[in-house]
Amino acid sequence: MKRRHFLAGVGAAMLSTPAIASNIWQRHLVTMARPLAAGQIHVDTDQRFLYLTLGGHQALRYGVSVGAEGRQFHGTAVIARKAVKPSWVPTRNMIRMEPSVYGPFAGGLPGGHPHNPLGAAALYLHRNGRDTLYRIHGTQQPDRIGQAFSSGCVRLENADMLDLYARVSVGTVVQAT
Repeated sequence: MKRRHFLAGVGAAMLSTPAIASNIWQRHLVTMARPLAAGQIHVDTDQRFLYLTLGGHQALRYGVSVGAEGRQFHGTAVIARKAVKPSWVPTRNMIRMEPSVYGPFAGGLPGGHPHNPLGAAALYLHRNGRDTLYRIHGTQQPDRIGQAFSSGCVRLENADMLDLYARVSVGTVVQAT
């Protein structure tokens, strides 16, 4: 999908969202400007929304937080693995870039640990059969939804992550712009 087509759809989706919402970041059913095949994930890193296409012009829109500038995932990947209450180990690059933040966790954290940043569930993104080290996952910091602050992953509120997790399968295409 070309970026301009996706962005046109995103714009239309935002216009179709109820004007008065209790929280713009809450999950909403939206109407896209052009039809999209069902079962794809589209992440708009600039606007901080993830869209799960339902077919035709319909999509579920989730508020997300994304990676800090220069750390965001862009491009196309597929979900190669799904996990509920996943364990987590920071990447070598995360530890190198922010040793005081990630160094203490170099040995990793078990799933369900209150400091485990993957939250309730995670979708593991692969490209050309290789792990990108990017994830779509829950968060222990729901107040950060709508922001760009993380080491690169796409984060959803844990309830939204569990909803998305139940709706997608291994092999689902993910496109981030």
